[in-house]
Amino acid sequence: MLEYFDSDYSVVLCDGKFPEHDIPLKCLNNARKIICCDGAAIKLLQYGKEPYSIVGDLDSLPDSLISKYADRVFRDEDQEINDQTKAVLWCYERNIRPVIILGATGLREDHTIGNISLLADYAEFTDVAMVTDTGIFLPVNKPTTFKCHKGQQVSIFAITPDTKITSQGLRYEVSKRRFKNWNQGTLNETLSNSFHLIIDRGKVIVYLNY
Repeated sequence: MLEYFDSDYSVVLCDGKFPEHDIPLKCLNNARKIICCDGAAIKLLQYGKEPYSIVGDLDSLPDSLISKYADRVFRDEDQEINDQTKAVLWCYERNIRPVIILGATGLREDHTIGNISLLADYAEFTDVAMVTDTGIFLPVNKPTTFKCHKGQQVSIFAITPDTKITSQGLRYEVSKRRFKNWNQGTLNETLSNSFHLIIDRGKVIVYLNY
């Protein structure tokens, strides 16, 4: 899975379930910089690493850590966007890319759905992916070829309803298909070591299971 990223990526660590699988942990351990969303800094410190920066409204970070890391704490109290978005924008403004998002799932389902859906917006201005304990989410807004292994499980989510999707290399192919619901593009399967998607307008997120 790490073939999607070069060796010079940074991690945005969200305050969801801390990674346990070897792949997200490898992403964390090999990251050039680790930008924590608010209280995720506590989990990172417990893991034995220090954050490069801490971004968010700081409502879940104790005053002792705010004081200790005052030189790398960036408070953003905008309630219209979540801490994950604040951290991704913070990276973009400092030309930190590509970004792998970790810890964005696994606790509250509403946070999980929201965090995943935002990938499609981030893809409009930066290179980003989300890695979880079960797989990887990749936003797509143009024709893209994906590396994979034969028999790998794939799900395709159209974030915008007018999007037409054509696939090449999947067991259940689609041709200029509009998905009316998120479930309609799930549970597909690869036929070889790559597959191709053609996106006609709109925003798409692809999930690859390990």
